[in-house]
Amino acid sequence: MSGNPDDERLEKLRQEKMEELQERAEGQGGQQNEAAQEAARERAEAQKDALLKQYLTDGARQRLNAVEMSKPDFAEKVKQQLVALAQSGRIQDRIDEDQMKDLLRELQPDSKSFNIRRR
Repeated sequence: MSGNPDDERLEKLRQEKMEELQERAEGQGGQQNEAAQEAARERAEAQKDALLKQYLTDGARQRLNAVEMSKPDFAEKVKQQLVALAQSGRIQDRIDEDQMKDLLRELQPDSKSFNIRRR
């Protein structure tokens, strides 16, 4: 007994519809996951900013902002270092501008200099 062609076509349409619904559900799940990750990033950024405001004086924050304008990657590393120090309890008082200068000097990668000699 072979299946009715209409039944086979109907089953094929059902299968295609199920696959389409599954793909749509996965796509929405991905969007929700991205939204959750974005919200977590924003919370972490807000927490980092709050810690920096707590442990840096106005002068030190201005110094860090100036560095961030010219070297955003380096400034981000400095911020991460400051947050790590604050969370581990190794910052006793607020960091002032002079201490920030020292910290920036310590964390600054060695500058590469080129000596060009002419013969």
